[in-house]
Amino acid sequence: MSVKIFSGRATTYLAEKIANAYGERLGTVDYQQFSDGEMSPLIGESVRGHDVFIVQSTFAPADNFLELLLLIDAAKRASALNVNVIIPYFGYARQDRKDKPRVAIAAKLIANLISASGASRIMTCDLHADQIQGFFDIPVDHLDGNYIFVPYVKSLNLPNIMFATPDVGGIKRARSFAKFFNAELAVCDKYRKEANKIESMRLIGEVEGKDVILIDDLVDTAGTICKAAALLKEKGASSVRAICTHAVLSGKAYENIQGSVLEELVVSDTIPLKQQTSKIKVLSVSDLFAKAIRKIHDHESISSLFIRL
Repeated sequence: MSVKIFSGRATTYLAEKIANAYGERLGTVDYQQFSDGEMSPLIGESVRGHDVFIVQSTFAPADNFLELLLLIDAAKRASALNVNVIIPYFGYARQDRKDKPRVAIAAKLIANLISASGASRIMTCDLHADQIQGFFDIPVDHLDGNYIFVPYVKSLNLPNIMFATPDVGGIKRARSFAKFFNAELAVCDKYRKEANKIESMRLIGEVEGKDVILIDDLVDTAGTICKAAALLKEKGASSVRAICTHAVLSGKAYENIQGSVLEELVVSDTIPLKQQTSKIKVLSVSDLFAKAIRKIHDHESISSLFIRL
Protein backbone atom coordinates (compact mmCIF):
# COMPACT_ATOMS: atom_id res chain seq x y z
CA MET A 1 0.00 0.00 0.00
CA SER A 2 1.56 3.28 -1.11
CA VAL A 3 0.71 6.93 -0.54
CA LYS A 4 -0.86 9.04 -3.27
CA ILE A 5 -1.28 12.78 -2.78
CA PHE A 6 -3.79 14.84 -4.75
CA SER A 7 -4.95 18.43 -4.56
CA GLY A 8 -7.88 20.62 -5.33
CA ARG A 9 -7.15 23.60 -7.55
CA ALA A 10 -7.25 26.14 -4.71
CA THR A 11 -4.33 24.59 -2.81
CA THR A 12 -2.11 23.14 -5.54
CA TYR A 13 0.70 25.56 -4.62
CA LEU A 14 0.87 24.03 -1.11
CA ALA A 15 0.12 20.43 -2.10
CA GLU A 16 3.13 20.46 -4.46
CA LYS A 17 5.38 21.54 -1.58
CA ILE A 18 3.87 18.87 0.70
CA ALA A 19 4.39 16.16 -1.93
CA ASN A 20 8.01 17.26 -2.52
CA ALA A 21 8.70 17.28 1.23
CA TYR A 22 7.22 13.79 1.49
CA GLY A 23 9.21 12.55 -1.50
CA GLU A 24 6.36 11.78 -3.89
CA ARG A 25 5.00 13.52 -6.94
CA LEU A 26 1.61 15.18 -6.78
CA GLY A 27 -1.07 13.02 -8.41
CA THR A 28 -2.92 14.21 -11.49
CA VAL A 29 -6.49 15.48 -11.42
CA ASP A 30 -8.33 16.50 -14.59
CA TYR A 31 -11.43 18.68 -14.69
CA GLN A 32 -14.41 18.86 -16.97
CA GLN A 33 -16.17 22.21 -16.76
CA PHE A 34 -19.70 22.51 -18.10
CA SER A 35 -20.81 25.75 -19.72
CA ASP A 36 -22.95 26.64 -16.70
CA GLY A 37 -19.92 26.41 -14.39
CA GLU A 38 -20.60 22.90 -13.04
CA MET A 39 -17.34 21.04 -12.37
CA SER A 40 -16.48 17.37 -12.62
CA PRO A 41 -13.04 16.33 -11.26
CA LEU A 42 -11.42 13.14 -12.56
CA ILE A 43 -8.56 11.48 -10.67
CA GLY A 44 -6.09 10.74 -13.46
CA GLU A 45 -4.53 7.53 -12.12
CA SER A 46 -5.50 4.37 -10.25
CA VAL A 47 -5.90 4.70 -6.48
CA ARG A 48 -7.26 1.21 -5.84
CA GLY A 49 -5.93 -0.07 -2.52
CA HIS A 50 -3.84 3.07 -1.91
CA ASP A 51 -3.64 5.44 1.04
CA VAL A 52 -4.94 8.64 -0.58
CA PHE A 53 -4.37 12.14 0.79
CA ILE A 54 -6.38 15.01 -0.71
CA VAL A 55 -5.21 18.56 0.02
CA GLN A 56 -7.65 21.46 -0.16
CA SER A 57 -8.27 24.48 2.05
CA THR A 58 -11.90 25.58 2.21
CA PHE A 59 -11.55 29.35 1.94
CA ALA A 60 -13.91 31.32 -0.33
CA PRO A 61 -15.41 30.82 -2.84
CA ALA A 62 -17.62 27.92 -1.74
CA ASP A 63 -16.70 26.03 -4.94
CA ASN A 64 -13.43 25.12 -3.20
CA PHE A 65 -15.38 23.14 -0.61
CA LEU A 66 -17.64 21.51 -3.21
CA GLU A 67 -14.58 20.51 -5.22
CA LEU A 68 -13.11 18.85 -2.12
CA LEU A 69 -16.29 16.83 -1.58
CA LEU A 70 -16.26 15.68 -5.21
CA LEU A 71 -12.61 14.62 -4.96
CA ILE A 72 -13.30 12.63 -1.78
CA ASP A 73 -16.25 10.91 -3.44
CA ALA A 74 -14.22 10.15 -6.57
CA ALA A 75 -11.40 8.57 -4.54
CA LYS A 76 -13.82 6.53 -2.45
CA ARG A 77 -15.66 5.23 -5.54
CA ALA A 78 -12.29 4.39 -7.13
CA SER A 79 -11.63 1.92 -4.28
CA ALA A 80 -9.01 3.87 -2.37
CA LEU A 81 -8.16 2.02 0.84
CA ASN A 82 -8.27 5.23 2.92
CA VAL A 83 -9.27 8.75 1.92
CA ASN A 84 -7.40 11.15 4.20
CA VAL A 85 -8.42 14.78 3.83
CA ILE A 86 -5.89 17.55 4.51
CA ILE A 87 -7.64 20.88 5.10
CA PRO A 88 -4.84 23.34 5.98
CA TYR A 89 -7.40 26.11 6.55
CA PHE A 90 -10.82 24.92 7.72
CA GLY A 91 -13.27 27.52 6.44
CA TYR A 92 -16.57 28.33 8.20
CA ALA A 93 -14.91 27.50 11.54
CA ARG A 94 -16.00 30.86 12.98
CA GLN A 95 -19.60 29.63 12.83
CA ASP A 96 -19.11 27.01 15.53
CA ARG A 97 -22.08 27.74 17.81
CA LYS A 98 -25.54 29.26 17.84
CA ASP A 99 -24.72 32.75 19.12
CA LYS A 100 -27.98 34.34 17.99
CA PRO A 101 -31.46 33.03 17.05
CA ARG A 102 -32.08 31.31 13.71
CA VAL A 103 -28.48 30.91 12.54
CA ALA A 104 -26.73 27.85 11.16
CA ILE A 105 -23.85 26.12 12.92
CA ALA A 106 -21.87 25.97 9.69
CA ALA A 107 -18.78 24.25 11.12
CA LYS A 108 -20.90 21.25 12.18
CA LEU A 109 -22.66 21.13 8.81
CA ILE A 110 -19.30 21.18 7.00
CA ALA A 111 -18.06 18.34 9.23
CA ASN A 112 -21.17 16.28 8.45
CA LEU A 113 -20.77 16.78 4.70
CA ILE A 114 -17.08 15.79 4.72
CA SER A 115 -17.84 12.64 6.71
CA ALA A 116 -20.81 11.76 4.47
CA SER A 117 -18.69 12.14 1.33
CA GLY A 118 -16.49 9.22 2.42
CA ALA A 119 -13.47 10.71 4.21
CA SER A 120 -11.57 8.32 6.49
CA ARG A 121 -9.84 10.98 8.59
CA ILE A 122 -9.21 14.74 8.67
CA MET A 123 -5.94 16.60 9.08
CA THR A 124 -6.04 20.35 9.68
CA CYS A 125 -4.11 23.14 11.37
CA ASP A 126 -5.05 25.67 14.07
CA LEU A 127 -8.82 25.42 14.09
CA HIS A 128 -10.60 28.59 15.16
CA ALA A 129 -12.11 26.60 18.04
CA ASP A 130 -10.69 23.32 19.39
CA GLN A 131 -14.15 21.85 19.97
CA ILE A 132 -14.73 21.58 16.20
CA GLN A 133 -12.74 18.33 16.39
CA GLY A 134 -15.75 16.88 18.21
CA PHE A 135 -18.04 17.74 15.29
CA PHE A 136 -16.52 14.85 13.33
CA ASP A 137 -17.25 11.15 13.83
CA ILE A 138 -13.95 10.22 12.16
CA PRO A 139 -10.38 10.77 13.45
CA VAL A 140 -9.12 14.37 13.39
CA ASP A 141 -5.42 15.29 13.50
CA HIS A 142 -5.34 18.88 14.69
CA LEU A 143 -1.82 20.09 13.88
CA ASP A 144 -0.31 23.10 15.58
CA GLY A 145 1.14 26.13 13.79
CA ASN A 146 3.54 26.57 16.71
CA TYR A 147 5.71 24.01 14.92
CA ILE A 148 6.78 26.75 12.48
CA PHE A 149 6.18 29.90 14.53
CA VAL A 150 8.11 29.09 17.71
CA PRO A 151 11.46 28.59 15.91
CA TYR A 152 10.89 31.87 14.08
CA VAL A 153 10.20 33.77 17.30
CA LYS A 154 13.37 32.29 18.80
CA SER A 155 15.37 33.50 15.78
CA LEU A 156 14.26 37.10 16.40
CA ASN A 157 16.18 37.25 19.71
CA LEU A 158 13.93 40.03 21.01
CA PRO A 159 15.37 41.52 24.24
CA ASN A 160 12.10 42.32 26.02
CA ILE A 161 9.65 39.89 24.50
CA MET A 162 6.00 39.94 25.54
CA PHE A 163 2.92 38.35 24.06
CA ALA A 164 -0.56 39.76 23.59
CA THR A 165 -3.93 38.72 22.26
CA PRO A 166 -6.08 41.07 20.13
CA ASP A 167 -9.24 39.79 21.86
CA VAL A 168 -10.20 37.79 24.93
CA GLY A 169 -11.09 34.75 22.81
CA GLY A 170 -7.42 34.20 22.00
CA ILE A 171 -6.09 34.28 25.57
CA LYS A 172 -5.38 30.54 25.70
CA ARG A 173 -3.33 30.63 22.50
CA ALA A 174 -1.32 33.71 23.54
CA ARG A 175 -0.82 32.45 27.10
CA SER A 176 0.78 29.25 25.79
CA PHE A 177 3.39 31.31 23.93
CA ALA A 178 4.00 33.48 27.00
CA LYS A 179 4.46 30.40 29.18
CA PHE A 180 6.90 28.77 26.73
CA PHE A 181 9.07 31.90 26.47
CA ASN A 182 8.66 32.74 30.18
CA ALA A 183 7.22 36.12 29.17
CA GLU A 184 4.34 38.31 30.28
CA LEU A 185 0.91 38.46 28.67
CA ALA A 186 -1.28 41.43 27.73
CA VAL A 187 -4.89 41.39 26.53
CA CYS A 188 -6.63 43.79 24.15
CA ASP A 189 -10.28 43.66 25.11
CA LYS A 190 -12.47 44.69 22.18
CA TYR A 191 -16.20 45.33 21.88
CA ARG A 192 -18.08 45.12 18.61
CA LYS A 193 -21.75 45.36 17.67
CA GLU A 194 -21.38 43.49 14.38
CA ALA A 195 -18.81 41.42 12.48
CA ASN A 196 -15.70 43.28 11.25
CA LYS A 197 -16.65 46.54 13.05
CA ILE A 198 -14.94 47.36 16.35
CA GLU A 199 -16.66 49.84 18.65
CA SER A 200 -13.94 50.13 21.28
CA MET A 201 -10.77 48.48 22.62
CA ARG A 202 -8.85 48.70 25.89
CA LEU A 203 -5.56 47.22 27.07
CA ILE A 204 -5.08 44.95 30.08
CA GLY A 205 -1.40 44.76 31.02
CA GLU A 206 1.78 46.89 31.05
CA VAL A 207 3.65 46.95 27.72
CA GLU A 208 5.99 49.93 28.06
CA GLY A 209 9.44 49.13 26.64
CA LYS A 210 8.35 45.65 25.52
CA ASP A 211 8.73 43.92 22.14
CA VAL A 212 5.17 42.69 21.82
CA ILE A 213 3.97 39.84 19.59
CA LEU A 214 0.22 39.59 18.97
CA ILE A 215 -1.03 36.00 18.61
CA ASP A 216 -4.17 34.93 16.73
CA ASP A 217 -5.36 31.99 14.63
CA LEU A 218 -6.43 34.06 11.61
CA VAL A 219 -6.42 37.58 10.24
CA ASP A 220 -9.38 38.66 8.10
CA THR A 221 -9.81 42.39 7.44
CA ALA A 222 -6.85 43.07 9.80
CA GLY A 223 -8.89 45.75 11.54
CA THR A 224 -8.55 44.17 14.99
CA ILE A 225 -4.83 43.38 14.66
CA CYS A 226 -3.97 46.87 13.40
CA LYS A 227 -6.09 48.58 16.07
CA ALA A 228 -4.50 46.42 18.77
CA ALA A 229 -1.01 47.21 17.44
CA ALA A 230 -1.75 50.95 17.51
CA LEU A 231 -3.02 50.68 21.10
CA LEU A 232 0.10 48.77 22.19
CA LYS A 233 2.41 51.38 20.62
CA GLU A 234 0.35 54.15 22.20
CA LYS A 235 0.91 52.50 25.59
CA GLY A 236 4.69 52.46 25.11
CA ALA A 237 5.58 49.17 23.37
CA SER A 238 9.00 49.31 21.68
CA SER A 239 7.85 47.17 18.76
CA VAL A 240 4.75 45.24 17.74
CA ARG A 241 4.56 42.16 15.53
CA ALA A 242 1.70 39.76 14.86
CA ILE A 243 1.56 36.01 14.25
CA CYS A 244 -1.62 34.69 12.61
CA THR A 245 -1.73 31.20 11.13
CA HIS A 246 -4.34 31.80 8.43
CA ALA A 247 -4.04 34.83 6.14
CA VAL A 248 -7.69 35.28 5.09
CA LEU A 249 -6.95 38.96 4.35
CA SER A 250 -10.20 40.23 2.83
CA GLY A 251 -11.55 43.72 2.20
CA LYS A 252 -8.94 46.43 2.91
CA ALA A 253 -6.68 44.05 4.84
CA TYR A 254 -3.51 44.66 2.79
CA GLU A 255 -4.02 48.41 2.93
CA ASN A 256 -4.63 48.25 6.68
CA ILE A 257 -1.50 46.20 7.32
CA GLN A 258 0.76 48.31 5.13
CA GLY A 259 -0.40 51.48 6.86
CA SER A 260 -0.22 50.05 10.40
CA VAL A 261 2.47 50.33 13.08
CA LEU A 262 3.18 46.59 12.81
CA GLU A 263 6.82 45.67 12.23
CA GLU A 264 5.59 42.58 10.40
CA LEU A 265 2.72 40.14 10.14
CA VAL A 266 3.88 36.52 10.15
CA VAL A 267 1.48 34.00 8.56
CA SER A 268 1.54 30.48 7.15
CA ASP A 269 0.81 29.39 3.57
CA THR A 270 -2.47 27.62 4.37
CA ILE A 271 -4.10 30.35 2.25
CA PRO A 272 -2.28 31.96 -0.71
CA LEU A 273 -1.59 35.70 -0.53
CA LYS A 274 -3.51 37.78 -3.05
CA GLN A 275 -0.70 40.33 -3.24
CA GLN A 276 2.81 40.81 -1.92
CA THR A 277 3.68 43.38 0.72
CA SER A 278 6.87 44.08 2.63
CA LYS A 279 5.12 43.74 5.99
CA ILE A 280 3.88 40.16 5.51
CA LYS A 281 6.24 37.21 6.02
CA VAL A 282 5.04 33.73 5.01
CA LEU A 283 6.27 30.51 6.65
CA SER A 284 5.37 27.16 5.10
CA VAL A 285 3.49 24.32 6.80
CA SER A 286 4.45 21.88 4.02
CA ASP A 287 7.11 20.07 6.07
CA LEU A 288 4.69 19.74 9.01
CA PHE A 289 1.99 18.13 6.87
CA ALA A 290 4.50 15.90 5.03
CA LYS A 291 5.78 14.51 8.35
CA ALA A 292 2.20 13.98 9.52
CA ILE A 293 1.36 12.06 6.32
CA ARG A 294 4.36 9.76 6.87
CA LYS A 295 3.43 9.06 10.48
CA ILE A 296 -0.23 8.41 9.67
CA HIS A 297 0.70 6.10 6.80
CA ASP A 298 3.12 4.20 9.06
CA HIS A 299 0.53 4.06 11.88
CA GLU A 300 2.76 6.07 14.21
CA SER A 301 1.90 8.72 16.79
CA ILE A 302 2.08 12.34 15.63
CA SER A 303 2.93 13.59 19.13
CA SER A 304 6.48 14.51 18.10
CA LEU A 305 5.04 17.15 15.74
CA PHE A 306 3.79 19.25 18.63
CA ILE A 307 5.83 21.83 20.53
CA ARG A 308 4.46 21.63 24.04
CA LEU A 309 3.74 25.20 25.09
